[in-house]
Amino acid sequence: MGRIALITTLAVGILSLSLGAEAQIFTYRDATGTLVLSDRAPADAGVEVRTFDAANTTEPVRVTRPVSRGYKGDYDELIVKYAGEQGIRTNLVRAVVQVESGYNPRAISPKGAMGLMQLMPKTAARLGVRRPFDPEENIRGGVLYLRQLLDRFDNNEELALAAYNAGPLAVDRYGNRVPPYRETRDYVKKVRSRTPVLAAPKPKLLIYKYVEMVGDKLVTRYSDTKPATGPYEVLDLSK
Repeated sequence: MGRIALITTLAVGILSLSLGAEAQIFTYRDATGTLVLSDRAPADAGVEVRTFDAANTTEPVRVTRPVSRGYKGDYDELIVKYAGEQGIRTNLVRAVVQVESGYNPRAISPKGAMGLMQLMPKTAARLGVRRPFDPEENIRGGVLYLRQLLDRFDNNEELALAAYNAGPLAVDRYGNRVPPYRETRDYVKKVRSRTPVLAAPKPKLLIYKYVEMVGDKLVTRYSDTKPATGPYEVLDLSK
């Protein structure tokens, strides 16, 4: 009995994160006799099922992990589509959605960030997202915002992620570094635990060393512009 009660409690908690306005709760016993509560009907048509209307019984909440194994797949096509359009690694977008909302389209943070990619109201409006709890609109807007941040920070994914969490002005304020906020550093760490986070390659700093005649003396010169004529040596100062 204790095992059934525990599973039921967990299932109800999970359902409170995932059920939409028109959802139903399906209850049945699996092959082991354990009571199961789910937002999806069992695959086995021979199982006796009871249903309960869950319309308008839940409020959006923030979560940190997928509601169920199959939940990710519901939105992966949209992630692939918009990540491809914006030229962003698909796994990076997947990781952001995972960390931001746990793939819950109804998620909302204490600060008011909404949906799968947790868009703040002003950010959503600026991105043209009118229905932030609509998965496609939210992913489209969130991926576009991530693209804008990557462009702003020269494709440095670490800084773009920090800006996604704390805002781009915070990254600017700390000299284009991850702000020393615990939440932001934990956020970047969580994304990195799911996919490699890439920093933009450092631009090469090439200096040209050459010798020219000045009067009757040979003088060594250094320049960041390649000499038009004559021999020279290249010094890579970016190493």
